[in-house]
Amino acid sequence: MRPGWLVGGLVAVFVALIVGVALGPVSLPPGSVALELLNLLPGVHLDSGLTEREVAIITELRLPRVVLGLLVGGMLALAGGCYQGVFRNPLADPHLLGVAAGAGLAVTAVIALGVGGGEISGLPITVPLAAFVGATGAVLMTYGLGAAGGRDRSPTTLILAGVAVSAFLSAGQTYLLQRNADSIQQVYSWLLGRLATAGWHDVRVLLPYAAVTAIVVLLHRRELDTLSVGDEEATSLGLHPQRSRYLLIAAASLGTAAAVSVSGLIGFVGIIVPHAVRLLAGSSYRVILPLSMLFGGAFLALTDVVARTAAAPAEIPIGVVTALFGAPFFVLVLRTTRQVAS
Repeated sequence: MRPGWLVGGLVAVFVALIVGVALGPVSLPPGSVALELLNLLPGVHLDSGLTEREVAIITELRLPRVVLGLLVGGMLALAGGCYQGVFRNPLADPHLLGVAAGAGLAVTAVIALGVGGGEISGLPITVPLAAFVGATGAVLMTYGLGAAGGRDRSPTTLILAGVAVSAFLSAGQTYLLQRNADSIQQVYSWLLGRLATAGWHDVRVLLPYAAVTAIVVLLHRRELDTLSVGDEEATSLGLHPQRSRYLLIAAASLGTAAAVSVSGLIGFVGIIVPHAVRLLAGSSYRVILPLSMLFGGAFLALTDVVARTAAAPAEIPIGVVTALFGAPFFVLVLRTTRQVAS
């Protein structure tokens, strides 16, 4: 990877952090915000000129929300890039493969049935693990259905399988909600995607899962380049394709499930960001995956700024904003893919 791209990704994260913390109902000077954030580092003492109330706004309200947006966006973009490499499919995305629907059904079951208390933010283990089981089961169902017609897994077949799995799981989710009407409002708010209630607790819940996912996927990113030449060629190069594929699917599903469990369903990040990185920095997954994680985090943090300022004082669900960006982008990618295939 060229050092310039890595620096560009880190700069994007830093800019998103400053903008996300500075903008809101009470606007703060970006320079003072930067100084106050530096004050959080050990051994650093700078005068930002902010009042105690403004410092509290930064540390207790906005900073955890922006940090959570960076983590969730990074995980969704990293998982999307990983799925695209594993399935050799440019349209692969956690939502289009049914992964998010599987996690959604599992989390809805936890909330509606009150397993382990049923509060989204109050369960550091139950909800993420349930989401992981649902996400992994869904992606394996999609993979199995996509391969049911034989060895030819075209992009369209796989996506259609993902749509079918998503519809099936969403039907199960709807049934659960009908049987537990008192949970509808809580689950509906979660389904639209949300960072509004983010706190440091959510960051602590997501952080270990994000770390494991990032380490596993990034350590195996070279194997995705090897898988791109085909299973037979990959085997001749000393790789065990199925073992690598299952490991990467499990890691990507873990990251997606953990992100979904704290933020709800936020779509299209996993397809927008890896494609943009591929267009700018090249097609090697050694480059795509780390840059997708950085730019994905910056993208979602900045999208959250749009969500909470575009219709202020009201707030637009962040899943709605990403869908407005992502739907036209998906149509463009689909059209490009069909032209290349023909």
